[in-house]
Formats: sequence, structure tokens, C-alpha cells
Amino acid sequence: MGQRGEDAAARYLKRKGYHILARHVDSPLGELDIIAVDNRTVVFVEVKTRTSTDAGHPAEAIDERKERRMTQAALAYLKSQRLLQYAARFDVVAITWPAGARHPAIEHIENAFEPVGRGQFFG
Repeated sequence: MGQRGEDAAARYLKRKGYHILARHVDSPLGELDIIAVDNRTVVFVEVKTRTSTDAGHPAEAIDERKERRMTQAALAYLKSQRLLQYAARFDVVAITWPAGARHPAIEHIENAFEPVGRGQFFG
């Protein structure tokens, strides 16, 4: 289910004009589902896919610990790719894909959260 959701999110973002730089970036600091560019902003996208909202909205699964790990992983990525001079943000793509449905409901939350931790690099 997670892979199907991430594939759907990537297609959705491409249709919106985003350029996908990378997917499934793993590091000791955390995982980044999708890294894209929106105009001149580097966007770190967390994708959450659920079959229903019975246990809450998919985006509610992103807690402060996850935000902190994404912030650390994003900073490491920006440093490694020499992209620190670009604006960056965190988006969430929340997908609800009921069993048997051909297409999911997709909600894109831009600027879903601020960087978490010390020594912020986003302004």
C-alpha cells in the first residue's frame, strides 16, 4: 500500500509541475519519501497512505519525532547536494485509498510543518 501511495503522490506532484529529484532517500538520520523542486524551492515530501480515516487522517501519523528526523535528513541531503542556498519546505501528501477503489483521494498539504530541532537552516 505504501509503495502504491508514493507512486500516486509522485504522479500527482508531476502533474502539478514539480520536478522529482529523488525518491526513497534513506540515511542514518531518517528517511525522505520524495524530494522535489517547486519553482526554486526544494520540497521534502512525506507521503502517508491509509485505506480509511477510521484511525484518523493520514497526516496525523506525522509526529514531532518524525518531523525532527525529516529535518535532520533534509539538512544532510541539502548539504550533500550543495543546495543550501535554495529555499526549502516540508509538504505532506495524505492519501486515502479504500480497498477496491481504482483511484485514491489525495490531499497535498504545502508547508505542513516547520523544521524541528536546533540550528535551523530554513528561513
